[in-house]
Amino acid sequence: MKELTSYRTYFMRLLALAVPLILSNIINQGQMLIDRIFLGHADALYMSVLGNATFPIWTTMAVCFSISTGASILISQNVGAKNSEKVEEYAGSLLKYNNILPIVLFFLWFFCSQPVFVLMGVSDSLMPLCVDYARYYSPVFLLSGLCASITVIFQTSNLTKHLAVWSFLRSVTNVFLDWVLIFGEFGFPKMGVKGAALGTTIAEFLGGVYIAVAFIRSTRLTTRPKGESLRKSKVTSYLHSARLGINTALEDFLWNIGNLAIIRILNTINELAAGVYSIIFGVELLAVVVVGSLGSATLTLTGEATGRRDVRQFKGVCLIAYSISFVLALVMVAIGILFPKQILSVFTKDASIIASSGVYLMFVGINFFSKSGNIIIGSGIRGSGDTKWMFLTQIFGTCFVTAAACLFVFLLHLGFVGVFFAIMADEGVRCLINLVRYLNICKNSKIFALVDSSDILSQESIRTKEFL
Repeated sequence: MKELTSYRTYFMRLLALAVPLILSNIINQGQMLIDRIFLGHADALYMSVLGNATFPIWTTMAVCFSISTGASILISQNVGAKNSEKVEEYAGSLLKYNNILPIVLFFLWFFCSQPVFVLMGVSDSLMPLCVDYARYYSPVFLLSGLCASITVIFQTSNLTKHLAVWSFLRSVTNVFLDWVLIFGEFGFPKMGVKGAALGTTIAEFLGGVYIAVAFIRSTRLTTRPKGESLRKSKVTSYLHSARLGINTALEDFLWNIGNLAIIRILNTINELAAGVYSIIFGVELLAVVVVGSLGSATLTLTGEATGRRDVRQFKGVCLIAYSISFVLALVMVAIGILFPKQILSVFTKDASIIASSGVYLMFVGINFFSKSGNIIIGSGIRGSGDTKWMFLTQIFGTCFVTAAACLFVFLLHLGFVGVFFAIMADEGVRCLINLVRYLNICKNSKIFALVDSSDILSQESIRTKEFL
């Protein structure tokens, strides 16, 4: 009975953190899917522009957010250990110093995007469109450092509702502006793919105003640093947290490098292959953001569990998060089998793409069992303070998926199917490797001392009910 109560409390805490993040990310992905729909109906070639341009841009954008993961881990662990001085120290340094890299990346993408696209093998007909997209989108980097810091403080304060409202406002504005600027409504010029990038940039800056005001005015942000702590914060504290975060940033970077290698291989198949790939994984992203949100909540709660030496919470949160993910993977497989044409027809009018690509939706559903395992288990491993492990397994994964894709496509001549076989093999192997590491962490007495956390659980249950 006590064990059941514990799991119910973990489930409620997980949902209290994850549901607003899920809503936030689904809204974001819904907006991006609508972008794809608009652009796909405006010109089928625009899908390949998105496939080529967004992957490298998001690769570098992910670095800005991933570096803040180290601060999130340290803040959560010190919340669990009830060390408010350290919480102030890491939160203050994050806010103060997390804006340097994004400014550098803004200049990179605004002035130097073309060499990146040349390395990716982008065709001459797509090159000007990809460069235009990068230049119109690049100002978003100027917001990314501050927004990543604010997101960490909301999450570690167990207050994520504002993040959902923020996403809703940005996404609604983005969809409206995309419609106006892509198609040239209300007398505006018809800008096509440039309009999609410009609409996103304007919406991000308007949304940034909202989240900044919410951050300043909220009275429930328990991990927001005081003005004095912000002023006195040291770069050494930021670098200490960044050393944890850089492993996650490099992990994300390598994962995206693997995706860029896949795009490069797809470009050798035909000019539309990257566009089809973008459609298929655009559909999968709706499920990924749900599990990614569960992963973010898992990171926060396992970090707290590590700080208070509570292995019961550490294991319970991970188990519940993966159970939800497993059910979602089953739903994805069923949808891929039953409704492939209906889903694909939303994104393109090309009958040949619709007829030939349905099987890939089933493939990504099957792949999601191991992919979600890597997300949830990986979040637990990071929550324990070990971010290097996930980076090392991603080195292996990037090399593995690239080599496997080359084998299947160039030597075995499996074409597009070979790319999916490579991706599925990579996720499956890494999931098994990460599971072994996770189980070893749970058994490590140096990290955890099993405590009777019934009092803590009772207090958290009351707090969670109040929050919900």
